[in-house]
Amino acid sequence: MAHVELSLSEVFGEAPAEQGSDNVGQWSGTVSRAAEPCLLIDADTCVVAISSSGCDLLCLGAPEDVIGLPLLEGGLRLVDFTASPSELTEQETDKIPPLLALHSGRLARGLLRVRRPGSDAGTTVDAISTPVLTGASVAGSLTFFSVV
Repeated sequence: MAHVELSLSEVFGEAPAEQGSDNVGQWSGTVSRAAEPCLLIDADTCVVAISSSGCDLLCLGAPEDVIGLPLLEGGLRLVDFTASPSELTEQETDKIPPLLALHSGRLARGLLRVRRPGSDAGTTVDAISTPVLTGASVAGSLTFFSVV
């Protein structure tokens, strides 16, 4: 039978200066450069970073167009799963994974239906979100998306 031992001798090196010194700052650079569709929001629900593929999937234009804007005011159009899709209410949008992870401090997963510009139909997207901590408090949330 094989035997494997793991030894960690030191903590990973310091983050590059442009990424910032807290978790949100460190994740920001990673999300911005990611090939995967992902999004990072801060505690005020403002977009801190989003990958180009995340912008494409969520129909948000270019990353620089939404960074700094509140998530739901940056052009994200979520609709319900009915035959005739209508925009989600504020009560429903509070339960989307990026916001749920932010407010609950726990992992969140769910399906979203994103309305494409000039179309009544929506694209169904699976979203998995985790809170991002600074010390013991939730400072933001990190979400990864995939098309269903």
